[in-house]
Amino acid sequence: MKIVSAGDINMRGSSRYTVIVAAAKRARQLIDGANPLVEHESVKPVTIALEEINAGKIAWYHTKEGIK
Repeated sequence: MKIVSAGDINMRGSSRYTVIVAAAKRARQLIDGANPLVEHESVKPVTIALEEINAGKIAWYHTKEGIK
């Protein structure tokens, strides 16, 4: 399995900043004990989060307070 980097992500109309913030929030969830949503080879939570985003398993929406 190929390791996904931030430059490889299909951003689905969002900016790279939005994708990185969403990945950081998901990585924090993984660190806090959430189960990964995809099969992965990496042990790094940010890489796992990027793989989940690239697989379309993570969605986000914009609010006045920020990305949720």
